[in-house]
Amino acid sequence: MSDILKTIEADIQSNDVILYMKGDKTMARCGFSSVILQMLQRLDVPFKAVDVLQDEAVRQGIKDFSNWPTIPQLYIKGEFMGGCDIVKELYLSGALEEKFKEHNLI
Repeated sequence: MSDILKTIEADIQSNDVILYMKGDKTMARCGFSSVILQMLQRLDVPFKAVDVLQDEAVRQGIKDFSNWPTIPQLYIKGEFMGGCDIVKELYLSGALEEKFKEHNLI
């Protein structure tokens, strides 16, 4: 496993909720990242945001790590939840909020 994949894995394992996105918590730099950011903010869940635009190795590395071609990517307690469309469906159905409650994150 490459160093970047080891770093990504360690980051995912050491943060209850982590969002790999374009931009940061204060300003998303793409619409899809903005959608997930707003959902997390509405649920008032603490999370770490990683701006993939700051490092091309992280941008490609997270895609390789998850075997998922797009960004943003949301992880909860080490579990890959999906990208924007999947997370949006989970949010609208109430399943995302339940997942956070299940893990005592909200």
